[in-house]
Amino acid sequence: MSRIVTLIFFLTRSLFGFTQQPDSIPVVAKGAVLHRVSDQFKFTEGPAVDKSGAIYFTDQPNDKIWKYGTDGKLTLFLEKTGRSNGLFFDKKGALLACADEKNELWAISPKGDVTVLLTDFMGQRFNGPNDLWLHPNGGIYFTDPYYQRDYWERKKPDLAKQNVYFLPKGKQQAVLVDSTLMQPNGIVGSPDGKFLYVADIRANKTYKYAIAADGSLSNRQLHVSQGSDGITLDAQGNLYLTGRGVTVYDPNGTKLGTIAVPSRWVGNVCFGGKDRRTLFITASESVYTLAMRVKGVE
Repeated sequence: MSRIVTLIFFLTRSLFGFTQQPDSIPVVAKGAVLHRVSDQFKFTEGPAVDKSGAIYFTDQPNDKIWKYGTDGKLTLFLEKTGRSNGLFFDKKGALLACADEKNELWAISPKGDVTVLLTDFMGQRFNGPNDLWLHPNGGIYFTDPYYQRDYWERKKPDLAKQNVYFLPKGKQQAVLVDSTLMQPNGIVGSPDGKFLYVADIRANKTYKYAIAADGSLSNRQLHVSQGSDGITLDAQGNLYLTGRGVTVYDPNGTKLGTIAVPSRWVGNVCFGGKDRRTLFITASESVYTLAMRVKGVE
């Protein structure tokens, strides 16, 4: 997006009262402004932060994973990524990926070597794993909505519903943990492993669940009446939802504000940087950063 278009975007939204200065939102650093890192992509998704604070993200239509280092430099990490979407790092430094070209879950080593973790549910192909979160005990929660891809031969799903699954550590079969959502998408859990948040993008709702010792979910509650593509949490328990900008809610579900982003769609968001106080936003053809008062939990 050109600078002129970006300027028109913000002027228009300001004139009609649709936006606010980023630092008027209590979680954003004083004086912080949105910084566009690059707009060279087709559709960015799935940001995940490694131990150093570097952020990896996908350019899903172009089948690539990029790295945004703590030095502010962009480098290509991997091509031929299985059309990876959502990403998350495990404790050993492997990059877990929702590879929906063949509807699989992958683990990608720091050198780019791929291990396929999961290929199907009870012999049926997944719809297309979209986003995932790693529980502190090593189990993986992931969402499986159906979005028709132009690189698939099939024209309809094998599974009747769009579900949320749990893959226990060391197991080769996923467990169905919620089959009642319309189209689950963004997913994240609390760092203590007690709660899981799932956005039902079609129903325009985000739910909070209690996580049991065996990985099952209970006590589902409506957290906010807004759906989302990707989601994340900060260290204070605030929830970040994406779509038309980035909307922030406090732990009680009260809206703190919306960070306006000059792109047609915000796919996902995470915290990175050496101090985890940089909000990294994947927004269609672009990626952005924003300095924050709060730290992320990833």
